[in-house]
Amino acid sequence: MLYLLGQLGESLTAFNVFRYITFRTAGAVVTALFFVFLFGPGMIAGLRVRQGGGQPIREDGPQGHLLTKKGTPTMGGLMILAGAVSSILLWSNLANLYVWAVLFVTISFGAIGLYDDYLKVKRMSHKGFAGWQRLAIEGVVALIAGYVIASITDPAIAHSLMFPFIKGSGLPLYYGFYIFAGFVIVSAGNSVNLTDGLDGLAIVPVMVAAACFGLIAYLVGSATFSEYLFINFVPGTAELSVVCGALIGAGLGFLWFNAPPAQIFMGDTGSLALGGALGTIAVATKHELVLAIIGGLFVLETVSVIVQVVSFKLTGKRVFKMAPIHHHFEMMGWTESQVVIRFWIISFVLALIGLSSLKLR
Repeated sequence: MLYLLGQLGESLTAFNVFRYITFRTAGAVVTALFFVFLFGPGMIAGLRVRQGGGQPIREDGPQGHLLTKKGTPTMGGLMILAGAVSSILLWSNLANLYVWAVLFVTISFGAIGLYDDYLKVKRMSHKGFAGWQRLAIEGVVALIAGYVIASITDPAIAHSLMFPFIKGSGLPLYYGFYIFAGFVIVSAGNSVNLTDGLDGLAIVPVMVAAACFGLIAYLVGSATFSEYLFINFVPGTAELSVVCGALIGAGLGFLWFNAPPAQIFMGDTGSLALGGALGTIAVATKHELVLAIIGGLFVLETVSVIVQVVSFKLTGKRVFKMAPIHHHFEMMGWTESQVVIRFWIISFVLALIGLSSLKLR
């Protein structure tokens, strides 16, 4: 919306700043942050009244959680979504279809997560609606987004998979690209969802990934920088830097209330939406595999669950004391703050490795 003020730059030079993606990205960060700060306390109070007992806590989880986390309200993702979406609508160029593709997935996944959280609170159970139903709906949303993105991307690379650290053309997937894109988006959403198990654990790696992809989107969307770095040029994706800025700002605001001891949990409402947004941005910028590196912590959490389930079904034995893996370390005696901070460090290291792919080719 404010992007349109840039058109006044021809007569009033000061309005030219609204044309700059860097300025609007900074504006998106600050706007989303203050939105959450302003409305967050009221939303938390309202959710606490409506939810009564708060988010149900797993009885088979770490026993300390039954004492320290019981009664804490969930659906905190509503704070993040409200702040981020408002900021995106305010600062983005709304004529950009990449922005709408990301918004479509973010809001849709957020709605799916909201319904799941609602069922958990209503039933006072950590189980929402059937997993296969949720995945099916997510898959449809992701396929639509993948199709839209491919249709507005240069046909020369639209259906190709690009490899990090390798210079040159990618691997053509043809119509298989839609399935691949859908898989990336759905996997990203559910990986963040699995990581969201401790106070502040998921939101910081999400912000780290958003910051990285904000930079990637800016570089990929610039003909000059993409040529210099030998990375694929995708016109229009630079606008996604503004989207990433809004995610970072809303995430910072949420962390203020989610820091230990958390006043509110993100819930599936936030984790699915944020993961879906990151996955969609990765697909749009043709950096899907880089997301697996930068978001390696989310991959690790997901793999730990898969290994645990497969091992138990095949051998009757568990590889980890508890899955996802952050609970494994809790059961080993690490304090919650130790797990969270050490996992944050891992996410920073993986982000640096992922960003190095922009230059090392």
